[in-house]
Amino acid sequence: MKRLVLDLRPDEYAVFRRPPSVGVPAELFELTEPAFVSISKTPEEISVVCPARHADTGPDTETGWRVFTVRGPLEFTLTGILAALTGELAAAGVPLFTVSSFDTDHILVKADDLDRATNALREAGHEVHADAAA
Repeated sequence: MKRLVLDLRPDEYAVFRRPPSVGVPAELFELTEPAFVSISKTPEEISVVCPARHADTGPDTETGWRVFTVRGPLEFTLTGILAALTGELAAAGVPLFTVSSFDTDHILVKADDLDRATNALREAGHEVHADAAA
């Protein structure tokens, strides 16, 4: 795998779940800050990734995440991007959550694991830019 460039987003993020009958929190689409927001809907749930200060609170909310974004755009014909990155993080014992967008991939790691994750990615030859406003 060639060297990838990743930007670490500056804020703490949260991942939360809602029942599909509750709907998507519309205010997340109206954020004026340059925030990463991802919403996925299945028949069983709606999953949301957003800055922690905008997240639901409750038992179905996981806070304390940091987001690495692979600099893109990445061509759809590229293979092994997430496999390489997640494999390196798994080898370092770092739990993660991933989200892909049209242009690129995003990897969330717990803030407590951030140093270990950053070191693992750099040791694998990737370039990590801390606290980028990506």
